Amino acid sequence: MKGYILDYVNENEYHKLERALKKYNMLAYKKLNFEYYPALRGGNFLGEKISANKKDGTITYELKLPSDHMFTQVHGDVKLHYIVYTKQNTVMLDTITPSDILLEGHMAELTTYKGVMISKQNEAKDMFKIDLLNMLNK
Repeated sequence: MKGYILDYVNENEYHKLERALKKYNMLAYKKLNFEYYPALRGGNFLGEKISANKKDGTITYELKLPSDHMFTQVHGDVKLHYIVYTKQNTVMLDTITPSDILLEGHMAELTTYKGVMISKQNEAKDMFKIDLLNMLNK
């Protein structure tokens, strides 16, 4: 068999994150589905190598997904975390970060402030960050 099989560490959780990514960051979702997943299936492991376990034959990677500059500054980089099992020819998709804002966006509609989505739990903090970044950019 050629290529690698994509599997999930926690399939339900991962699909929630993926749907929220589709809703709030379409560019990252399209790149993930049409470029990165086919590359992973083909054995082209993208991103930064985080760790390797020779005993288990696993390699952990972290792949930065494209995102809006302001979103990245407020919430952090959007990253795909995955583990490659070289002996089994399997890629285990672990999670997409920042998972807190994506899971919150999956559960309820998020509001935006000056074009950036803000968390309902940390609304004042996110708005402050956005205002501060806008003042620094002027």
